[in-house]
Parts: sequence; C-alpha cells; structure tokens
Amino acid sequence: QVQLVESGGGLVQAGGSLRLACAASGRSSSTYAVGWFRQAPGKEREFVAAISGNGGSTYYTDSVKGRFTISRDNAKNTVYLQMNSLKREDTADYYCAAALAAKFYSRTYYYSRERYYDYWGQGTQVTVSS
Repeated sequence: QVQLVESGGGLVQAGGSLRLACAASGRSSSTYAVGWFRQAPGKEREFVAAISGNGGSTYYTDSVKGRFTISRDNAKNTVYLQMNSLKREDTADYYCAAALAAKFYSRTYYYSRERYYDYWGQGTQVTVSS
C-alpha cells in the first residue's frame, strides 16, 4: 500500500511559478511510476505529466511542454512538478497518482491514462490569477 500526499499548491499570478510535491509513504518510491493529473472546475480530470520509476523517462501533455518539469528524488520518496510560466488555464486541483513501474514497461501510453494508476493523493489546489 502506498499513501500519497500533495503539497505546494496556492495562488499565483500569471507568469509565475509553483512547485508541487508528491510525498509517498510505504514501499520504496522507485518501485512506482508517478503521474500528475489535474481537474479544472466543471471539467474532467486530465493528464499533465508522468515519470518512470527510475526517473529516466518523462511524459507531458502538449499544453505544458516547455513550462512544466517533472522530477523525482527517490531518496526522499518525493516526486516534484515544477510549474513555470503559469497561465490562467492551469488553474485546477492537481493530483498525483502512482502505480507499480513494471505495469508501464513497453506500454508508455499507460502513463497518460488514469485508469492504470492504483494510488491517488487528495489533491492540491492551484489558482492562477491574471
């Protein structure tokens, strides 16, 4: 069993930056691939970024490429989402999710599908003002 806790959300002006953190407890975090998803008011949850268990592979949705960076520190059992050049449309609740890394081997399209993640955090709110 893995417990995930997000932190780092808040209110920021457009063009600003935030760094979200997803802290995992339980088994070693390198065993798990981690994804970030977000849900804006009135919209479905969508994929943002994901990282493989060893951090060697990262994936992003097109709208955040070049602005967001996902990384992990397995010694701290934490995955980060650095968000730069934030836009109003980035306003959402952000969730991290995890699943055994082996599930994604040779199935990279799994990373963007929330159905393949087994553990979810409670979310952290990000609000970008103009």
